[in-house]
Amino acid sequence: MKPIVAIVGRPNVGKSTLFNNLVGDKIAIVDDMPGVTRDRLYRDTEWSGSEFVVVDTGGLEPRNNDFMMTKIKEQAEVAMNEADVILFIVDGKGGLNPLDDEIAYILRKKNKPVILCVNKIDNFNEQQEDIYDFYGLGFEYLVPISGAHKVNLGDMLDIVVDIIGRLEFPEEDDSILKLAVIGKPNAGKSSLVNRLAGEERTIVSDIAGTTRDAIDTIIEYKDNKYMIIDTAGIRRKSKVEESLEYYSVLRAIKTIKRADVCILMLDAKEGLTEQDKRIAGIAAEEMKPIIVVMNKWDLVDKNTHTMKKVKEELYAELPFLSYAPIEFISALTGQRTTNLLEISDRIYEEYTKRISTGLLNTILKDAILMNNPPTRKGRLVKINYATQVSVAPPRFVLFCNYPELIHFSYARYIENKFREAFGFDGTPIMISFEKKNSDD
Repeated sequence: MKPIVAIVGRPNVGKSTLFNNLVGDKIAIVDDMPGVTRDRLYRDTEWSGSEFVVVDTGGLEPRNNDFMMTKIKEQAEVAMNEADVILFIVDGKGGLNPLDDEIAYILRKKNKPVILCVNKIDNFNEQQEDIYDFYGLGFEYLVPISGAHKVNLGDMLDIVVDIIGRLEFPEEDDSILKLAVIGKPNAGKSSLVNRLAGEERTIVSDIAGTTRDAIDTIIEYKDNKYMIIDTAGIRRKSKVEESLEYYSVLRAIKTIKRADVCILMLDAKEGLTEQDKRIAGIAAEEMKPIIVVMNKWDLVDKNTHTMKKVKEELYAELPFLSYAPIEFISALTGQRTTNLLEISDRIYEEYTKRISTGLLNTILKDAILMNNPPTRKGRLVKINYATQVSVAPPRFVLFCNYPELIHFSYARYIENKFREAFGFDGTPIMISFEKKNSDD
């Protein structure tokens, strides 16, 4: 699992500008996945061969001064609980602020590495005096930076990588299938975990999770072991929606990254919400297999067509999860809950499935015969052959003469043909087009 580096600080110190400059040009945004939200608070990035996740806490600004201190505390609290390293941003030009002291006080109480970044220091020689007051905050690491002009960011990232290199991350047992139960509060996540780990199951052990609020429960079912990762403790702390979304999304990110299979819990009474879509989008972009679970199905007034209608509506709202199975359960009564374990086994097999090059190219040839790549800009696109380069998720490279001319719709056509032939139920697959070398 990649370490998490959180950017915290009071409003208007330049957190988001720093975030954008840290990750902006290093990330290949996949534009051809319709329906996935783009306004995320996090990005994967890399420095000196070390990969980590940068989280921007700038999305949670207080709406009025009455909430100011409460919101800042909540934001810093969540960031600290989830982060392995914290970048504490202060405004070098504006000087030390009472809110900086408040955040520093919270940070010092936690046993986490903190790098104090004195921002807006464009010229160190001229602005040395702007830095001195901040030493009084008492942190081991202090780096003058300019997030806007990328001054000294390398030194800051060197410290981040050095700290990450000294951290110890628990080894995951690869023989146990890890299932992340994700979704917004009150969708029934904990009820599902309790049901699966109930008296009819053998509870092997309960071990502390990676955060204060996450519990990893290991259960046994039909001679197979599963680790259920539940983000317990996500509760409605206030009526400010941004706060709620921030808690859920940040914890979901960490949980999803650990998981082999994601179980997205929806509340059947409430239906699909924007927050559900956001969490689903994160799982899709992390390329994880996913089961969409409509919980509290026992409370829904239904007829013989209800299930079919709900499925159609969900696929229409979540087009990027067209491959995901949809299951209807009641965590309260136990209705169809064990199905989720069997489906998880099945779709993880699909996620790790490898197709022989010969069979793959037979299907590719048939697909091309039925529907040639469209001629674009007067040039004929010729696809020569395909190969599967990795699993988890299955990734295929198709070699052709003009990869840049392949339209998204044709790539989707090839994906559909591969799914028809090979299944891949429940799992995302990646298809990319590369230039065929002349000596191939």
